[in-house]
Order: sequence, then C-alpha cells, then structure tokens
Amino acid sequence: MTKTTNDTRNEQGTDERGVTVLVTSATGKTGRRVAERLTARGATVRAGSRSGATRFDWEAAGTWGPALRGADAAYVAYYPDLAAPGGVEAMETFGRLAAEHGVRRLTVLSGRGEPEAVVAEEALRAAAVGVELTVVRAAFFAQNFSEGLLAEGVAEGAVVFPAGDTAEPFIDVDDLADVVVETVLTGGHAGLVHELTGPRPIGFAEVAAEIARASGRPVVYEPVSQADYAEMLTGFGLPAPEAQWLAALFGTLLDGHNASATDGVKRVLGREPRSFAAFADATWASGRS
Repeated sequence: MTKTTNDTRNEQGTDERGVTVLVTSATGKTGRRVAERLTARGATVRAGSRSGATRFDWEAAGTWGPALRGADAAYVAYYPDLAAPGGVEAMETFGRLAAEHGVRRLTVLSGRGEPEAVVAEEALRAAAVGVELTVVRAAFFAQNFSEGLLAEGVAEGAVVFPAGDTAEPFIDVDDLADVVVETVLTGGHAGLVHELTGPRPIGFAEVAAEIARASGRPVVYEPVSQADYAEMLTGFGLPAPEAQWLAALFGTLLDGHNASATDGVKRVLGREPRSFAAFADATWASGRS
C-alpha cells in the first residue's frame, strides 16, 4: 500500500493527529527514527525507554501494561533481537497485554531469514487476539557501520566481521522507519510480512571500499571466524554467552541465504530504497577535510 498524498487522514478515515502510538526501544536506531516521523505526521508518540517519560523496559514486564494503556498502536522493537532467548515469551506477554488494553494495531520489527524470529512473530500474532499485526523483516542495517556495533572499528579503519565473502542487501534504517510509520498509521497492512532490503546485495569488502571512498580515508575489511569474533566481543566487555550467541546469529544470517534483494520498500512507499553508496555519501562525505 503506497502513500501518495500528504493528507493527514488514513484510508479508514482516521485522523493521524488523533492516534497515540507507543514506540518501544525509542532511543534505539529504529525507534528514534520512527518516533521522529510519527511526531512529524501529527501522531501522539509515547517514546518508551528505561529512563524516559514513558518508562518501558523489555527486562521489566511490569512496565509494559502502563505504557500500552490508552495507546491505539505500537511499534514493537524487541531488544536485543526477536530471535534472542526469551523473545517468544516476551512476545506472548506483550501481545496479550496489547489486546487487553485495546490496542488496535501492532508493527513488529523482525530479522530477515531468522527462523527463531519467525517463532516469536507467531507467538505475538497468537497472543494479540483481535489486533492488526504487521511484520517488518529487515536485512542487516547500513547504520550498523556508523552508529552501531561496527562504528568504532570503521573509525579506526577496519570492518572486522565474520561474514567471509557473503553479500548482503543492506537496508538504510531511514527507509525502514518510513515503512514502519506507514504500516502504523495507514490501513492495508494487517497480516502482511514486509521484507525490507536495499537495492542490491554487496559484500563487506565493497562496504569498506564505499566508506573509504566517501570518507576519503583508508577503511579495509578484515574477515574473522565466529569464534574469533565472539572472543573479540568479550574483550569489549560483552558477557561470553551473549557474545557467542551474537556471533552465531551473524553466522546464520550471513551464510548466503539472505543474499538477494526484495521490493519491500517500493511496495510500501512507492520508491526505491537508498543504496549503500548513497548512505555512505550522506554519512561520511561531509566529514572530509
């Protein structure tokens, strides 16, 4: 369903300015952008976070019900990942609470090509009885190189990752946020799964080359094994079980089965997604001396 006008009324005739939306993980990469866009569209945003005005903590289920009370819709961005241990149970509880509090519409962020995440999606769908649910399955974020787990290495001139020579159709989080806002505010997405990718798959060596080109400084790709990457994460202070799980997740996602692009962004927004090269220019070119 493509948004073709700037009208503030959705397809069901509901004024977007009267919609109250809970945004979970509202200080994260996706939640922050979704909250900003919803506000710009005139929605009332409850920015859920551990320390904000709307307290919401995925590790404290007691905060979920109060945050949902009176909300018309919610953006569900589970931390650390929908496929993580505890994700299924969290989605069951959250979905039940959303239904009990009269929430009409949910959009959940999921990972593309993650079997465990699909189980959590279905747990949410089963628990949120009577609630419209849209699933957004995203490829690897382009912003992971600029404001995520890889940003420090990029700043030091190296992309160190257990990806081998696998290609990935990186999604710009700004595109993802635009899609989420459409699914939250407009009709026609209930029951749908939108797979979001960039325009084409590229390898991590090309990623490093694009960042180097845009920034004007050397950046190289250094592939490592899953075991070495997990050890590196523990060296940065991550608990060993979490580091091992994260390294294994990346190994699963980057085994080649996700090395294809989709038209998900275009189907929802009516335009092509931003390329990694364009993302690199927007992110690093302004800092060139």
